[in-house]
Amino acid sequence: MRRTPLLAVVASLLLGAFTAPAARSAPTTFTHPGVTVSRSQLDFARTQVLAGAQPWKGAFDQMMASRYADQSRVPKPRAVVECGSYSNPNYGCTDEREDAIAAYTNALAWYITREPRYAQKAIQLMDAWSAVIQDHTNSNAPLQTGWAGSSWPKAAEIIKHTYTGGWANSGRFATMLRNVYLPEIINGSNSNGNWELSMMEAAVGISVFLEDKASYDKAMQKFRTRTAAYVYLASDGELPKTVPSQNLDTRDKIVKYWQGQTTFVTGLTQETCRDLTHTGYGISAISHVAETSRIQGQDLYGTDVGERLRHALGFQAKYELGTAVPGWLCGGTLHLGLGPVTEVGHNALHNRLGIAMTNTQALTERNRPAGSNNLFVAWETLTHGDNPN
Repeated sequence: MRRTPLLAVVASLLLGAFTAPAARSAPTTFTHPGVTVSRSQLDFARTQVLAGAQPWKGAFDQMMASRYADQSRVPKPRAVVECGSYSNPNYGCTDEREDAIAAYTNALAWYITREPRYAQKAIQLMDAWSAVIQDHTNSNAPLQTGWAGSSWPKAAEIIKHTYTGGWANSGRFATMLRNVYLPEIINGSNSNGNWELSMMEAAVGISVFLEDKASYDKAMQKFRTRTAAYVYLASDGELPKTVPSQNLDTRDKIVKYWQGQTTFVTGLTQETCRDLTHTGYGISAISHVAETSRIQGQDLYGTDVGERLRHALGFQAKYELGTAVPGWLCGGTLHLGLGPVTEVGHNALHNRLGIAMTNTQALTERNRPAGSNNLFVAWETLTHGDNPN
């Protein structure tokens, strides 16, 4: 019997609902420090900074001149951080995110300078929050937890595993991550894709710090599924892949979820037609999880994750650099502002794997030194710029 067009569309949609194959991703033994940046990467950055080499010395100077490295910074913890849509209300949201970035900043400063005061400042910030925070509330609670929860373990990994001066309350900090952060993010989100990607970045990082293999596997599974549903490849078929729990079971639903875009081309993301800033959040989280996974022994850059990351970077970078927007793409108008999010993916795919990435390379070099987006991305020219490790 000849398949009708309707049945063909339904079959295509069913095939498009993608779930990555169930598999254990967690390493037998976790590597520390091992969230986004490894010890060998830190050693390379330190060597370059101490030698006065560029762009690392300039990136380090930028970091040290930022408010996040201010040694007079006073942490502002809250028992309940309440974050509404578009930061309304904002009760502790900015304070939490920026204290977490400051802890990471000071951890990096400690590693590069070996001045104990920076490690102690990072510890002060982490201890202040672990002593107080109990919950995140309101509509943006999952995203807020994902953003702050992405920075905390990066700081904690460096301090716990490289600072020899001791961290008496590291156990309390671990309890905070396990009880306050992980439950809010581990089950994912059906909102725009950058939410779940950031949440899984935090969940993966927290799982590394806690050495929690079950949570690591669960987060990585959700990450693989969401990445496939966030960046389109022509090999996906007529329509983008979907996350089964979202029930995007018609073309109209998928088009609406993809911000009204009806033409799908390789490298387009689910939020490209929203704006490149939110798209950058998703791309950044993909690169961070891929980098953490590589450090932990499973290299995703050679899988569809790496291919999607490469094409997403190149597609958005082209327009960020000024290429005219065609009429079929987002109605001929893009809202630019990708952010400082290209270093990790560019270094992994171009420098380590030797893949040509002309647009991504041009944008990366134009934006150096990459600073912070003041949410969950910070100092990646310093840590990953042309880093061979």
